[in-house]
Amino acid sequence: MELRHLRYFVAVAEEKNFTRAAERLNIAQPPLSRQIQQLEETLGVQLLERGSRPLKLTETGKFFYSHASQLLAQTAELESMTRRVGNIERSLSVGFVGSTLYGLLPKIIRRFRDENPTVELSLHEMSTMDQLRALKEGRIDVGFGRIRTEDVNIRRVVLREEKLIAALPQGHPLSLAKPILSLRDLLNETLIIFPKSPRPSYADQVLAAFEERALKPRRIYEVRELQIALGLVAAGEGVSVVPGSVYGLKRDDVSYMELDDPTLVSPIIMSTRALDESRDLQEILALIYRLYEELNIP
Repeated sequence: MELRHLRYFVAVAEEKNFTRAAERLNIAQPPLSRQIQQLEETLGVQLLERGSRPLKLTETGKFFYSHASQLLAQTAELESMTRRVGNIERSLSVGFVGSTLYGLLPKIIRRFRDENPTVELSLHEMSTMDQLRALKEGRIDVGFGRIRTEDVNIRRVVLREEKLIAALPQGHPLSLAKPILSLRDLLNETLIIFPKSPRPSYADQVLAAFEERALKPRRIYEVRELQIALGLVAAGEGVSVVPGSVYGLKRDDVSYMELDDPTLVSPIIMSTRALDESRDLQEILALIYRLYEELNIP
């Protein structure tokens, strides 16, 4: 059994589909199926319930997946930290969800580059779930996302809880009738949520906020990203619930309004590999806290 067998199996287990797993691995589907069959023959056990749709793991498969994913994550950590310890390279690869660009992330990146000119820093827009996968595969070193997850291979630091606000078309009756809105006020509007995929995502946080209050929007319109959502709001196609930092994105055709519930928040979470204690990661976290203090951000 080789590491590639573990990578192939973990991809199939997570995608729950051989076709999607093959696309993720950039290989053809038939060789992938053969590799999984060979793995099962080597182990002498059945790992997948092939008759199920979507594909399901057997109990043995669940056990194997849990340990295989941890082993792959530890391998990626070992590679990354060995490079850092050996000073082969000083680089930092950062994953981020698009909505964090409207908050402090640009200032964080600029300040880090100014203070660490010898570090090669690269940025990659990706969903929170893709960040977690990229961390475990060693493709990024730190991620900034919004989804709370539990993974023994990932260390999460909640940097802050960002208030949510409502985005309405300029001149909308609700923006003229009340200074502060509630989610109930939005029920008869088309609720524009983002991103459409992959899920879970920020969209699920917004939908959960309605569901937890026993509220159901009249109509839901799913779009790919925040900018599209705001464009549709400006066009009068509906309303949206967005992170408070978006308020800084001034638009003449969109009104931003506070929501009356202080528990309506979305976290900004910094994620790293659990065992990665590199100097660059320590410096970027310390920098973030300094910026929060300088700007008096709670």
